Amino acid sequence: MRKLIIFGNSSSGKSTLANAFKQKENLAHLDLDTIAWQTTAIPTRKALDESKRDIQTFINTHSQWVIEGCYSDLLAISMLEANEIIYLNYPIKTCINNARNRPWEPHKYPSKAAQDANLERLVEWIGQYDARDDTFSRCAHTKLFNGYTGKKSEYDNPNSSVISER
Repeated sequence: MRKLIIFGNSSSGKSTLANAFKQKENLAHLDLDTIAWQTTAIPTRKALDESKRDIQTFINTHSQWVIEGCYSDLLAISMLEANEIIYLNYPIKTCINNARNRPWEPHKYPSKAAQDANLERLVEWIGQYDARDDTFSRCAHTKLFNGYTGKKSEYDNPNSSVISER
């Protein structure tokens, strides 16, 4: 039974890769964006305990799954049940290009125009990946990857082979 975690910077391709695994292996798919935020006019993170319950419900409901996101606090909870992780450790420029070319994500935005209205703020945020030390940072993701003792793979660009596999 595959229990896979995919993580990396925003717009690194986590959802695309997770969807490929979902289709190929018939895995249940959880995008952490869908459980991390309250549905309020001004986006606010849910309490960690609330998101943790949502993760546990998902894991308990499905025997094989893929969970993806950039929230190292939520990923750490998910990794307790995972048997494999993939870290998309791509250059910031790659992620920014992906963001600029991203198709509409209807589960996140009511329209393509609403998504595009947020684009410059997203690009700025993506660009701060190395400077931040929060749950979304390269520092937090690298620490998560290095601390995981199960099967793990790291990629440094979308066209590469695995740069680190243990």
